[in-house]
Amino acid sequence: MKKHFILCVENQGYEASLEIRKIYQVLIDREAEKHHQVRVVDESGEDYLFPERYFASVRLPSETKEKLELITA
Repeated sequence: MKKHFILCVENQGYEASLEIRKIYQVLIDREAEKHHQVRVVDESGEDYLFPERYFASVRLPSETKEKLELITA
């Protein structure tokens, strides 16, 4: 399964968990999406729900995405 990544653009209230301008791995969670949240692997290495407005979609070059997938494996 391909991994998905998003860019953090806000972290108010989650300063210890999220870094602005950092790329995070997204785990697909359809139930969370219904509530405008995304499940993200944060700084602790665990996955948590965060408001979707805290992130922006990014299109990464294939080579970059492959390298990130290796890191998060």
